Amino acid sequence: MTDKQTAAGRPRPLEGVRVLDCSTIIAAPFGAMLLADYGAEVIKVEHPRGDGLRLSGPQKNGVGLNYAFYGRNKRNIVLDLSSADGQQILRDLAAKSDVLLENFRPGVMEKWHLGWEQLHEVNRRLVMLRMTGFGQSGPYSARPGFGTLAESMSGFAHINGHPDGPPTLPPFGLADGIAGLSAAYAVMLALYHRDLHDGEGQMIDIAIIEPILHLMGAQASVFDQLGQIQQRTGNRTHNNAPRNTYKTKEGRWVAISTSSQAIAERVLRLTGRPDLVDEPWFASGGERAQHADLLDAVVGGWIGERGIDEVMRAFAEAGAAVAPVYDISQVMEDPQYRSLGTITDVPDAVLGPVKMQNLLFRMSGTPGEVRHTAPALGQDTDEVLGEILGLTPARLRELHEAGVIEPMVAKRPGGTGR
Repeated sequence: MTDKQTAAGRPRPLEGVRVLDCSTIIAAPFGAMLLADYGAEVIKVEHPRGDGLRLSGPQKNGVGLNYAFYGRNKRNIVLDLSSADGQQILRDLAAKSDVLLENFRPGVMEKWHLGWEQLHEVNRRLVMLRMTGFGQSGPYSARPGFGTLAESMSGFAHINGHPDGPPTLPPFGLADGIAGLSAAYAVMLALYHRDLHDGEGQMIDIAIIEPILHLMGAQASVFDQLGQIQQRTGNRTHNNAPRNTYKTKEGRWVAISTSSQAIAERVLRLTGRPDLVDEPWFASGGERAQHADLLDAVVGGWIGERGIDEVMRAFAEAGAAVAPVYDISQVMEDPQYRSLGTITDVPDAVLGPVKMQNLLFRMSGTPGEVRHTAPALGQDTDEVLGEILGLTPARLRELHEAGVIEPMVAKRPGGTGR
């Protein structure tokens, strides 16, 4: 089996695509990870200090578990881009690559002579994705930008939470994740156009404040045409009811959706109020939402008198939509997730097998594969620069001694080093 094949011996869809991941933290690195999962050769280019995500969040035996996930399936090199030698090495790598992702503030890459115009001149086929909080232009472009700011400015926080509570931010990198998914999609569009049409790459500008706004649905159209601004409704929605979370007899929680009329009718018949189905207002999801207090009282009362197993069984028999509210330990034990292989064991040089989310989706002909967690800082530097650029051991020693490709922190135990 070659490194370009899955364990099943089938090719990965992006084999032969080389990606330089010069980004840090979550959004753009997540996009690069998705490309790596499906076979792209992704080379993570880190500053000698390392990506700040290495030290962010839970750790075990010196391994940052967040970084182990977002850096998986990548090769890793150290390169000081503020040095002339580092800049030249990146230009040389870009000349032999298909994609470069970066998330520095606008103007930083240009200061290093690594902007779009310079890299496009070096490699006309290169696709360059630039990820920033606010985009490459506009009055906010120079501001530091993070997912939290996008979750706030997009209107997400405004509609998230209970009516009598404050705007509520998500407890994870929601906007970053959405931007990362968008990045992978944008890169594939650019590669497809390059290879099918004129053979040239292009520059992609992603502002983290925008992809999450798209997921907010038709709010702009609703405001434009009706003057309405969506407000916080907790677990409820203006579109249908009952739709909420409900506590069972033993204190577990379940969530119910009645997006279809047939499901709403089944729920009310199941919970002992078939008479409500015959009410004129029940025939419309929007009108049902105006009677959410009544419907929640009926459904919540019925669920509160029963254990979760009985609730789940009764809803399944009635053909109604319900799901338990899980924490991560319950996700990992659920038979449906197990059947899909949603959580997989990934080898790590220090920790051994590490459980993490598997591939985002399954492909029958050219599947991807999660091969390893994030490598140590600079673990592949000498190999990559020797293999791709033909740098000699003597030249590599010079660059190490000059600090251009030398990590400032110790490599992880078990890493191959140099």
